[in-house]
Amino acid sequence: MIKIIKLITKKVDWGSLINFTDDSEFYHTYDYHYLSKKDAETPILIEYTKGDETILLPLLIRKIEGTEYSDATSVYGYSGPSCRNIKENFDHSLFRKELQSLFLEMKIVSVFSRLNPFVNYQENILKGIGEITSLGKIVYIDLTKDLDQQKASYSRRLRTYINKARKQCSVRLAKSDGEIEEFIAMYYENMKRVNADESFFYNKEYFFNLLNTKEFETDLLVAIHNDSQEIIGGAMFIKKNKIVQYHLSGSKEEFLAINAIKLLIDEMRIRASNENYNYLNLGGGVGTKEDSLFYFKSGFSKDYKTFKLWKYIVNKEVYEDLVLIKHQKDFATVFKSSKDYFPSYRCIE
Repeated sequence: MIKIIKLITKKVDWGSLINFTDDSEFYHTYDYHYLSKKDAETPILIEYTKGDETILLPLLIRKIEGTEYSDATSVYGYSGPSCRNIKENFDHSLFRKELQSLFLEMKIVSVFSRLNPFVNYQENILKGIGEITSLGKIVYIDLTKDLDQQKASYSRRLRTYINKARKQCSVRLAKSDGEIEEFIAMYYENMKRVNADESFFYNKEYFFNLLNTKEFETDLLVAIHNDSQEIIGGAMFIKKNKIVQYHLSGSKEEFLAINAIKLLIDEMRIRASNENYNYLNLGGGVGTKEDSLFYFKSGFSKDYKTFKLWKYIVNKEVYEDLVLIKHQKDFATVFKSSKDYFPSYRCIE
Protein backbone atom coordinates (compact mmCIF):
# COMPACT_ATOMS: atom_id res chain seq x y z
CA MET A 1 0.00 0.00 0.00
CA ILE A 2 1.33 3.43 -0.94
CA LYS A 3 1.65 5.75 2.06
CA ILE A 4 -0.15 9.01 1.42
CA ILE A 5 1.53 10.84 4.30
CA LYS A 6 5.20 10.65 5.25
CA LEU A 7 8.09 12.55 6.81
CA ILE A 8 10.80 14.20 4.74
CA THR A 9 14.12 15.15 6.37
CA LYS A 10 16.69 15.02 3.55
CA LYS A 11 17.58 18.33 1.90
CA VAL A 12 17.42 17.08 -1.69
CA ASP A 13 13.93 15.60 -1.23
CA TRP A 14 12.67 18.59 0.75
CA GLY A 15 13.92 21.05 -1.88
CA SER A 16 12.46 19.26 -4.89
CA LEU A 17 9.06 18.95 -3.20
CA ILE A 18 8.89 22.60 -2.12
CA ASN A 19 9.85 23.80 -5.60
CA PHE A 20 7.08 21.58 -7.02
CA THR A 21 4.26 23.34 -5.14
CA ASP A 22 2.26 26.27 -6.47
CA ASP A 23 3.30 29.16 -4.22
CA SER A 24 5.92 28.13 -1.69
CA GLU A 25 8.01 30.79 0.03
CA PHE A 26 11.54 30.90 1.37
CA TYR A 27 9.98 30.25 4.80
CA HIS A 28 9.15 26.72 3.59
CA THR A 29 12.69 25.80 2.55
CA TYR A 30 15.07 23.33 4.15
CA ASP A 31 17.85 25.92 4.50
CA TYR A 32 15.68 28.49 6.27
CA HIS A 33 14.49 25.84 8.72
CA TYR A 34 18.04 24.79 9.53
CA LEU A 35 19.19 28.39 9.83
CA SER A 36 16.27 29.25 12.13
CA LYS A 37 16.06 26.19 14.37
CA LYS A 38 17.24 26.21 17.97
CA ASP A 39 19.57 23.51 19.25
CA ALA A 40 16.75 21.35 20.62
CA GLU A 41 14.56 21.61 17.51
CA THR A 42 14.38 19.16 14.60
CA PRO A 43 13.01 20.34 11.21
CA ILE A 44 10.63 18.02 9.37
CA LEU A 45 8.52 18.29 6.23
CA ILE A 46 5.24 16.38 6.18
CA GLU A 47 4.23 15.28 2.69
CA TYR A 48 0.63 14.30 1.89
CA THR A 49 -0.25 13.02 -1.58
CA LYS A 50 -3.55 11.72 -2.93
CA GLY A 51 -3.85 11.44 -6.69
CA ASP A 52 -2.51 14.72 -8.07
CA GLU A 53 -3.10 16.59 -4.79
CA THR A 54 -0.04 17.45 -2.70
CA ILE A 55 0.22 19.20 0.68
CA LEU A 56 3.55 20.01 2.32
CA LEU A 57 3.71 21.10 5.95
CA PRO A 58 7.11 22.14 7.38
CA LEU A 59 7.49 22.16 11.17
CA LEU A 60 10.07 22.22 13.95
CA ILE A 61 9.75 19.37 16.46
CA ARG A 62 10.61 20.09 20.11
CA LYS A 63 10.93 17.60 22.95
CA ILE A 64 8.84 18.40 26.03
CA GLU A 65 11.31 18.23 28.87
CA GLY A 66 10.79 15.44 31.39
CA THR A 67 8.29 13.56 29.22
CA GLU A 68 8.17 11.12 26.32
CA TYR A 69 6.22 13.69 24.28
CA SER A 70 7.04 16.47 21.82
CA ASP A 71 5.26 19.38 20.25
CA ALA A 72 5.64 21.21 16.94
CA THR A 73 6.04 24.83 15.99
CA SER A 74 6.86 26.84 12.87
CA VAL A 75 9.87 28.91 11.91
CA TYR A 76 9.76 32.62 12.63
CA GLY A 77 7.96 34.34 9.77
CA TYR A 78 5.16 33.19 7.49
CA SER A 79 4.93 29.45 7.08
CA GLY A 80 2.05 26.96 7.19
CA PRO A 81 1.21 24.44 4.45
CA SER A 82 2.14 24.77 0.81
CA CYS A 83 0.25 22.81 -1.84
CA ARG A 84 -0.27 21.74 -5.42
CA ASN A 85 -3.60 21.09 -7.15
CA ILE A 86 -5.61 21.99 -4.04
CA LYS A 87 -8.79 24.00 -4.64
CA GLU A 88 -11.33 25.81 -2.48
CA ASN A 89 -13.60 22.75 -2.37
CA PHE A 90 -10.76 20.49 -1.16
CA ASP A 91 -12.11 17.55 0.89
CA HIS A 92 -9.81 17.73 3.90
CA SER A 93 -11.32 14.77 5.82
CA LEU A 94 -8.67 12.22 4.79
CA PHE A 95 -5.83 14.70 5.30
CA ARG A 96 -7.15 15.49 8.79
CA LYS A 97 -7.35 11.78 9.67
CA GLU A 98 -3.88 10.98 8.33
CA LEU A 99 -2.30 14.01 10.00
CA GLN A 100 -3.87 13.18 13.36
CA SER A 101 -2.61 9.58 13.11
CA LEU A 102 0.90 10.72 12.25
CA PHE A 103 1.06 13.21 15.12
CA LEU A 104 -0.19 10.61 17.63
CA GLU A 105 2.37 8.11 16.33
CA MET A 106 5.09 10.76 16.83
CA LYS A 107 3.72 11.56 20.34
CA ILE A 108 3.05 15.15 19.32
CA VAL A 109 0.85 16.89 21.90
CA SER A 110 0.21 20.21 20.15
CA VAL A 111 1.04 22.08 16.96
CA PHE A 112 1.49 25.83 16.46
CA SER A 113 2.17 27.50 13.14
CA ARG A 114 2.22 31.01 11.80
CA LEU A 115 0.40 31.07 8.47
CA ASN A 116 1.35 32.83 5.25
CA PRO A 117 -1.17 35.36 3.88
CA PHE A 118 0.29 35.02 0.37
CA VAL A 119 -0.12 31.23 0.10
CA ASN A 120 -3.47 30.03 -1.23
CA TYR A 121 -5.83 27.56 0.45
CA GLN A 122 -4.07 27.27 3.79
CA GLU A 123 -7.33 27.69 5.69
CA ASN A 124 -9.11 25.21 3.40
CA ILE A 125 -6.39 22.65 4.09
CA LEU A 126 -6.48 23.14 7.87
CA LYS A 127 -10.26 23.43 8.22
CA GLY A 128 -11.51 21.38 11.16
CA ILE A 129 -7.99 20.74 12.45
CA GLY A 130 -7.64 22.82 15.61
CA GLU A 131 -8.37 26.52 15.26
CA ILE A 132 -7.18 29.44 13.17
CA THR A 133 -7.08 32.88 14.80
CA SER A 134 -6.38 36.33 13.38
CA LEU A 135 -3.54 38.21 15.04
CA GLY A 136 -3.38 41.49 13.11
CA LYS A 137 -2.51 43.13 9.82
CA ILE A 138 0.61 43.12 7.69
CA VAL A 139 1.51 45.73 5.07
CA TYR A 140 2.52 44.88 1.53
CA ILE A 141 3.22 46.76 -1.70
CA ASP A 142 1.44 45.45 -4.79
CA LEU A 143 4.22 45.33 -7.37
CA THR A 144 1.82 44.46 -10.18
CA LYS A 145 0.74 48.11 -10.17
CA ASP A 146 2.89 50.50 -12.16
CA LEU A 147 5.61 52.37 -10.27
CA ASP A 148 3.72 55.68 -10.20
CA GLN A 149 0.61 54.02 -8.78
CA GLN A 150 2.69 52.39 -6.07
CA LYS A 151 4.30 55.66 -5.07
CA ALA A 152 0.95 57.46 -5.09
CA SER A 153 0.03 55.32 -2.07
CA TYR A 154 2.96 56.73 -0.07
CA SER A 155 2.18 59.25 2.61
CA ARG A 156 3.22 62.78 1.71
CA ARG A 157 5.78 62.85 4.53
CA LEU A 158 7.31 59.57 3.35
CA ARG A 159 7.77 60.88 -0.19
CA THR A 160 9.55 63.93 1.24
CA TYR A 161 11.88 61.77 3.36
CA ILE A 162 12.77 59.52 0.43
CA ASN A 163 13.41 62.42 -1.96
CA LYS A 164 15.80 64.00 0.57
CA ALA A 165 17.53 60.66 1.24
CA ARG A 166 18.11 60.06 -2.50
CA LYS A 167 19.92 63.40 -2.73
CA GLN A 168 22.24 62.48 0.14
CA CYS A 169 22.81 58.77 -0.52
CA SER A 170 23.41 56.20 -3.22
CA VAL A 171 22.17 52.61 -3.00
CA ARG A 172 23.81 49.37 -4.12
CA LEU A 173 24.12 45.72 -3.22
CA ALA A 174 26.69 44.92 -0.54
CA LYS A 175 29.89 43.81 -2.29
CA SER A 176 32.20 42.32 0.31
CA ASP A 177 32.37 40.43 3.59
CA GLY A 178 33.46 43.67 5.24
CA GLU A 179 30.29 45.43 4.11
CA ILE A 180 28.20 42.53 5.37
CA GLU A 181 29.98 42.81 8.73
CA GLU A 182 29.15 46.53 8.82
CA PHE A 183 25.50 45.72 8.22
CA ILE A 184 25.49 43.12 11.00
CA ALA A 185 26.93 45.69 13.42
CA MET A 186 24.22 48.20 12.43
CA TYR A 187 21.54 45.55 12.85
CA TYR A 188 22.78 44.70 16.37
CA GLU A 189 22.88 48.41 17.17
CA ASN A 190 19.24 48.74 16.09
CA MET A 191 18.14 45.74 18.15
CA LYS A 192 19.79 47.20 21.25
CA ARG A 193 18.19 50.59 20.59
CA VAL A 194 14.67 49.11 20.53
CA ASN A 195 15.34 46.64 23.39
CA ALA A 196 14.59 43.67 21.14
CA ASP A 197 14.19 40.18 22.50
CA GLU A 198 17.37 38.12 22.70
CA SER A 199 16.04 35.79 19.97
CA PHE A 200 16.53 38.55 17.39
CA PHE A 201 20.30 38.72 17.98
CA TYR A 202 21.22 36.14 15.35
CA ASN A 203 24.83 35.00 15.17
CA LYS A 204 26.99 36.23 12.30
CA GLU A 205 26.85 32.91 10.46
CA TYR A 206 23.09 33.34 10.12
CA PHE A 207 23.52 36.44 7.94
CA PHE A 208 26.23 34.95 5.74
CA ASN A 209 24.28 31.71 5.30
CA LEU A 210 21.18 33.63 4.21
CA LEU A 211 23.26 35.37 1.56
CA ASN A 212 25.01 32.21 0.39
CA THR A 213 22.15 29.72 0.14
CA LYS A 214 21.00 28.60 -3.31
CA GLU A 215 17.44 27.79 -2.19
CA PHE A 216 16.36 31.44 -2.33
CA GLU A 217 17.87 34.78 -3.26
CA THR A 218 18.90 37.28 -0.61
CA ASP A 219 19.68 40.89 -1.53
CA LEU A 220 21.49 43.09 0.98
CA LEU A 221 21.03 46.70 -0.09
CA VAL A 222 23.21 49.32 1.56
CA ALA A 223 22.89 53.10 1.61
CA ILE A 224 26.15 55.01 1.07
CA HIS A 225 26.35 58.57 2.40
CA ASN A 226 27.60 60.60 -0.56
CA ASP A 227 29.70 63.07 1.43
CA SER A 228 31.43 60.66 3.82
CA GLN A 229 31.16 57.49 1.68
CA GLU A 230 30.11 55.64 4.84
CA ILE A 231 27.59 52.84 4.84
CA ILE A 232 24.85 54.35 6.99
CA GLY A 233 22.09 51.79 6.57
CA GLY A 234 21.34 48.35 5.21
CA ALA A 235 18.32 46.16 4.57
CA MET A 236 18.08 42.48 3.75
CA PHE A 237 15.36 41.34 1.35
CA ILE A 238 14.64 37.71 0.49
CA LYS A 239 13.13 36.61 -2.83
CA LYS A 240 11.47 33.38 -3.86
CA ASN A 241 8.87 32.76 -6.56
CA LYS A 242 6.85 35.99 -6.88
CA ILE A 243 7.30 37.45 -3.39
CA VAL A 244 9.98 39.64 -1.83
CA GLN A 245 10.15 39.69 1.97
CA TYR A 246 11.63 42.62 3.91
CA HIS A 247 13.61 40.61 6.44
CA LEU A 248 16.16 42.57 8.53
CA SER A 249 17.53 46.11 8.58
CA GLY A 250 19.78 48.45 10.50
CA SER A 251 21.13 51.98 10.38
CA LYS A 252 23.77 54.05 12.16
CA GLU A 253 22.35 56.11 14.98
CA GLU A 254 24.16 59.32 13.99
CA PHE A 255 22.51 59.19 10.55
CA LEU A 256 18.97 58.28 11.57
CA ALA A 257 17.63 61.64 10.39
CA ILE A 258 18.49 60.72 6.79
CA ASN A 259 15.95 57.83 6.86
CA ALA A 260 18.13 55.37 4.97
CA ILE A 261 15.80 52.40 5.63
CA LYS A 262 12.89 54.18 3.96
CA LEU A 263 15.13 54.80 0.95
CA LEU A 264 16.21 51.15 0.81
CA ILE A 265 12.62 49.87 0.89
CA ASP A 266 11.73 52.27 -1.91
CA GLU A 267 14.73 51.10 -3.93
CA MET A 268 13.78 47.44 -3.50
CA ARG A 269 10.22 48.27 -4.56
CA ILE A 270 11.55 49.64 -7.85
CA ARG A 271 14.04 46.81 -8.43
CA ALA A 272 11.55 44.07 -7.59
CA SER A 273 8.89 45.61 -9.85
CA ASN A 274 11.36 45.67 -12.73
CA GLU A 275 12.19 42.01 -12.00
CA ASN A 276 8.46 41.11 -12.24
CA TYR A 277 7.81 40.17 -8.63
CA ASN A 278 4.20 40.48 -7.48
CA TYR A 279 4.49 41.58 -3.85
CA LEU A 280 6.92 43.23 -1.47
CA ASN A 281 5.84 42.22 2.03
CA LEU A 282 6.87 44.65 4.76
CA GLY A 283 5.23 42.72 7.60
CA GLY A 284 3.46 44.21 10.60
CA GLY A 285 4.23 45.70 13.95
CA VAL A 286 5.92 43.99 16.89
CA GLY A 287 3.72 41.00 17.66
CA THR A 288 1.58 42.23 14.72
CA LYS A 289 0.31 45.11 16.84
CA GLU A 290 -0.57 48.44 15.24
CA ASP A 291 2.38 50.16 16.88
CA SER A 292 4.99 52.65 15.66
CA LEU A 293 6.64 49.97 13.49
CA PHE A 294 3.32 49.19 11.83
CA TYR A 295 2.67 52.87 11.12
CA PHE A 296 6.18 53.24 9.70
CA LYS A 297 5.38 50.43 7.24
CA SER A 298 1.84 51.60 6.48
CA GLY A 299 3.30 54.85 5.17
CA PHE A 300 4.32 52.83 2.08
CA SER A 301 0.98 51.23 1.30
CA LYS A 302 -2.62 50.83 2.34
CA ASP A 303 -2.70 47.25 1.06
CA TYR A 304 -3.05 44.92 4.03
CA LYS A 305 -3.43 41.22 4.62
CA THR A 306 -4.52 39.49 7.82
CA PHE A 307 -1.86 37.51 9.65
CA LYS A 308 -3.23 34.29 11.14
CA LEU A 309 -2.11 31.55 13.50
CA TRP A 310 -2.95 27.84 13.54
CA LYS A 311 -3.25 26.14 16.93
CA TYR A 312 -3.98 22.44 17.23
CA ILE A 313 -4.23 20.34 20.39
CA VAL A 314 -3.55 16.81 19.16
CA ASN A 315 -3.77 14.99 22.49
CA LYS A 316 -6.13 16.91 24.78
CA GLU A 317 -5.67 14.65 27.81
CA VAL A 318 -1.87 14.90 27.80
CA TYR A 319 -2.07 18.62 26.99
CA GLU A 320 -4.18 19.32 30.08
CA ASP A 321 -1.94 17.16 32.27
CA LEU A 322 1.12 19.11 31.09
CA VAL A 323 -0.59 22.41 31.88
CA LEU A 324 -1.42 21.25 35.41
CA ILE A 325 2.11 19.99 36.01
CA LYS A 326 3.63 23.22 34.70
CA HIS A 327 1.45 25.68 36.60
CA GLN A 328 0.25 23.64 39.60
CA LYS A 329 -3.29 25.00 39.15
CA ASP A 330 -6.54 23.64 37.84
CA PHE A 331 -6.79 23.71 34.04
CA ALA A 332 -9.62 26.28 33.85
CA THR A 333 -7.63 28.81 35.93
CA VAL A 334 -4.46 28.33 33.90
CA PHE A 335 -6.31 28.51 30.59
CA LYS A 336 -7.88 31.82 31.58
CA SER A 337 -4.56 33.35 32.66
CA SER A 338 -2.60 32.13 29.62
CA LYS A 339 -5.31 31.82 26.97
CA ASP A 340 -3.36 33.97 24.49
CA TYR A 341 -0.23 31.83 24.82
CA PHE A 342 -0.01 28.53 22.98
CA PRO A 343 0.77 25.94 24.07
CA SER A 344 -0.20 26.99 27.61
CA TYR A 345 2.25 24.60 29.23
CA ARG A 346 5.13 26.60 27.70
CA CYS A 347 3.81 29.90 29.08
CA ILE A 348 6.18 31.55 31.56
CA GLU A 349 4.08 33.22 34.25
